[in-house]
Amino acid sequence: MSRKPLSVQGLSAEWRGALWIAAGLTVVRLVALFSTRLELYPDEAQYWVWSRTLDWGYFSKPPMIAWVIWATTHLGGDSEPWVRLAAPLFHLGVTLAAFGIGRRLYGAATGFAAAALYALTPAIQLSSLVIATDAPLLFFLALSLLAYVELLAATEARARLAWAAGLGAAVGLGFLSKYAAVYAIAGLVLHLVISAQARKAWTLPAAAAALGAFALILAPNLIWNATHGFETLKHTADNAAWGGRQLFNFAELGQFLGSQFGVFGPIPFAVLIGGSVLLAWRRRLTEADLTLMCFALPPLLIVSVQAFISRANANWSGAAYVAGAILVAAWLMRWRAKGWLLAAIVSQGALAGLFLACVLSQPFAEKIGLANAFKRAKGWEATVHAIVERASVDPGLTAVAVDDRFLFNAAGYYGRDFFQAPGAPPLRMWVREAHPNNQAETTAPLTPAQGRRVLAASLELVYRDELAADFRAVSDREINSVMLDKKRRRRIETFIGQDFAPRPRDPVTGLPTRP
Repeated sequence: MSRKPLSVQGLSAEWRGALWIAAGLTVVRLVALFSTRLELYPDEAQYWVWSRTLDWGYFSKPPMIAWVIWATTHLGGDSEPWVRLAAPLFHLGVTLAAFGIGRRLYGAATGFAAAALYALTPAIQLSSLVIATDAPLLFFLALSLLAYVELLAATEARARLAWAAGLGAAVGLGFLSKYAAVYAIAGLVLHLVISAQARKAWTLPAAAAALGAFALILAPNLIWNATHGFETLKHTADNAAWGGRQLFNFAELGQFLGSQFGVFGPIPFAVLIGGSVLLAWRRRLTEADLTLMCFALPPLLIVSVQAFISRANANWSGAAYVAGAILVAAWLMRWRAKGWLLAAIVSQGALAGLFLACVLSQPFAEKIGLANAFKRAKGWEATVHAIVERASVDPGLTAVAVDDRFLFNAAGYYGRDFFQAPGAPPLRMWVREAHPNNQAETTAPLTPAQGRRVLAASLELVYRDELAADFRAVSDREINSVMLDKKRRRRIETFIGQDFAPRPRDPVTGLPTRP
């Protein structure tokens, strides 16, 4: 393990290269953010809605995402680029942290290669242009890994305490971003079990410093969860969806593993898996390899098991990306496979360029058949405009209610000028089941007190009849269509509902009883 200290003066060629890559990509991404015509997709709009009321937690996520949106929108306003501004900045930080980790463990050349591989990872291109929980999570996981490798290398007690406290703080902030930060703790425990070097570094004062910093940062969120029935933790567990699905899904497992070649990159993912098996079989893993494998492999293995017994999204393994990129760079450098390293960087750079071209030009995306990938970020402003336009001509409304959380979040963002105006009817969410299933149903449910005269909107008409059945009278039905591209459209039906009187919900299923 290299012990050469990091320096901010007299930067090496590798440091300058990493800075150029990180800064250059960040500039390109910022230009794309402020140039694209893609709207916020509903989850982004939801996080913006949360940011209007800061708290220590929300129904489905910890608070970090709302905090950063509050900060960037107070800096520049509520337009889409400012809502998303933090995303590329977080990944700028992760790229530089990847260099620092790689440099500490393997040397500057590997650090540069690791920074390049991470910065051009296909999943990171998307994550840099949307505001979601993955960007802050990866930033704080990268900081925690950097603090950990510095802790392992520290020779002075004071430095060890400082790095341990920094590690605990970074992991705590990771938990405030997304509970997938638990993979950092899994990595630390696993490394402690298998590494004598780790057991030597974790003195009692260092452990106390790490745990103290971690507890201090996470405590307010735990208190919030305790006072809100552990809503966020329950939602996170529900996402695993272990109940009500067929277990042992080989198709789901295959789909997840196949997706990793796409999100992490075909060459890097093949090297990561193949290298882990080959070097472990031949017992040629170095101490640095073992350190990183403790952080890269658990997310992949655990999410693979999750996919096998239920389902898993491709990005759920994102906690493996930083350590994984550094391992891939280190192994390709060690094997003198610079041709494969160059091929990985060039191919992923080409994919990054293609993605940016699609973001900047929707006609180009349609021409090459990728328009469907962006459909969730299209048509929401027009959809909300149709609702607001009708609400504007009816001064007697007591509420505007929708039956879909995506539509609620989009209406909260794209209808903000209307709903925030004095005297405007409040935006409300129709609660379909016996208990709330999202933040909108928890904080803004439609109630009989607000239901005297309601403009109701049903997205894609899925729950239209159930929604209408909760009113004593319904009139003035109207269907609007919004074109998303040449082939796809989004439909909403609006109607006036009078005297909201929700039917009883079945105590077993939670669903409305038949009218």
